[in-house]
Parts: sequence; structure tokens; C-alpha cells
Amino acid sequence: MNREEEICCYHEDEGFSCTEPAGESGLCYWHDPRIIKDKPDDAAKLEAYARAGGMLRGISLKRANLEGIDLVKHHSKTGFDMSYAELYRANLFGAHMFNLNLENASLMKADLRESNVHCANLVNTNLLGVKWKGAKIENIKTGKMIKQEKLALEAERVHEKEIAKDYFEQAEEIYRDLRKAAEREGLFALSGTCIRKELTMRRHQMPKFSFNRFISKMIDLFCGYGEAPLRVINFSVVLILLCALMYFFTGLKFDGDTHVFSLDNDFMTNIGLFFNCIYYSVVTFTTLGYGDFTPIGLSRAIAAVEAFTGSFTIALFVVVFVKKMTR
Repeated sequence: MNREEEICCYHEDEGFSCTEPAGESGLCYWHDPRIIKDKPDDAAKLEAYARAGGMLRGISLKRANLEGIDLVKHHSKTGFDMSYAELYRANLFGAHMFNLNLENASLMKADLRESNVHCANLVNTNLLGVKWKGAKIENIKTGKMIKQEKLALEAERVHEKEIAKDYFEQAEEIYRDLRKAAEREGLFALSGTCIRKELTMRRHQMPKFSFNRFISKMIDLFCGYGEAPLRVINFSVVLILLCALMYFFTGLKFDGDTHVFSLDNDFMTNIGLFFNCIYYSVVTFTTLGYGDFTPIGLSRAIAAVEAFTGSFTIALFVVVFVKKMTR
């Protein structure tokens, strides 16, 4: 086969192959990583290439100058597929990338300022150092975990502590940058998710059995770092039921009689006692203190802990709820 008849050797295991004419490297112009696409007409050429049905998966646009490029697949429900593309330090200032599929691609240190990235697929994409200022990022898809977070957890699993810490630091930086961009755009749901992830990544960098890490984990479980009011409610319900169960076995005093579980009581009597304990637990948790039931023995210590925890939990719920609602 003659040189002019050769086609690009880019091929993926999934079966995707490029059919463009190959250069001396065996790769086409767009897939050759040695060619820097920074010529004045490269953006227009790439637009034409994409609209002509060219293979965009895995193209190399490292340091490319693509300012203002339009990569929107108009009149289509799906965007162009740029999976596995390399966009390291690419200039995408003011680019139109609505619904673009960038899964498994690299946008490391790319300039996305003032760009439109609405509905873009960024699952498993390297987003480290991306410049987001002014970017439209509503409904972007990043998956449950970004790439660095997955790599960090995998490194942690095989006990590569230093590698895991480095990836956790990168993940924290990415979530922080996304949070700031979301706040600027008024996307407070995305911002809330990112701040939880940011603080979680920070927690993973702390020594495993340190006090600070323990406190951070408790705050996460308790209220999702102030972003999950339902967790506060769930904790309250569990605490009320747990304390009610303890009152059921330690006893309460009512009208001079002791109400406590006993095998000598029939089933319905014990059920009635348990519901009385739930009532007392709710009254204690909310610090109402009607005084009809009073604790005895060990129940006094349980009631003191529940009352203190309840007053703190109610105050915390109000703060978290108001924070979410005022957004």
C-alpha cells in the first residue's frame, strides 16, 4: 500500500477506528499528538471535520487554540462524541460545547472561561486545573465520583498511601474549583454537592485514626457537612427510638408507679409501656419536660444525654434547613 493510501492507525478496543488519511507518524492530523493545533484556521477546520462526520474520539488537541469554537451538534439530541480526547491546556475560551461527550477525556488545565458546557458529559474526565470562570456548567454530568477520586480510592485499597493522598489532594482541588464555579452561576445544588465532596476528600488526607478525621466523619454522618438536613432528621428519629428502648428496660415513674418491661406483663401491657417510653423520649428530646413521667435510676443519665443532644440537634437542623432554603 502506498503512503498516500494509508489511513490513520488510531483504533480502540471498543471497535472505534479512524479512517482519515495518515501522516508520516501513521496517525491523521487530528489524532497525531505531535502536531500542535494552534494555527488560526484550526478551529474552523475542526468544526468542519466534526460536521462532516469525522472521528472525534481520542483526538489530540493538546495546547490547541480553539477559542470560540462551535462543537454543538445542532438539531440532534446527542452531542458530538469526543471520548478519550486530549485537551491539555487547550484554549477553549468562549467555546460552545453544549451536550458534548467528553467521557474519559482530559481537560487538564484547559481554559474554559466564558464557555458553554451545559449538559456536557464529563464522567471520568480529568478536570484538574480547569479554568471555569464564567463557564455555563448547568446540568453537567460528572458521575458519582470524579476520576481522581476513583484513582485515590483504588490506591488506598492497595495500601499506596502517598499516591492515594496525592489523588485526594487533586480531587479536593477539582471539587473546590467546581464549587466556586457553581456558586458564581447560582447552581447551589451542585455547589452543595461539591462542598460535601471537597470536605470528604480533605478528610481522607488526614491520618486514618486521628481525632480530626473522626470528628469530620461524624459531621458528615450527622448532617452531610451542613448540606443534608434529612440526615439530621434521621438521626433524631433513631436517637428517640433508641432512648425509648433504653427507658423501656431501665424504667420510668408515673403517678407513683414504676413503668418498666417485665416478662410477667402480658404482651399488650408491654406494648403500651413501650409507647409511653416513646412519648417520654420525644418530650425529653425536644426538652418540653411536661413532668408526667420522671426518670429513675439509670434512666436519669439517659434522659440527661438525650435532652442535651436533642437541643443541639434541633438547633443544628434549623441552621441547616434555613441554609438550604435561603439558597
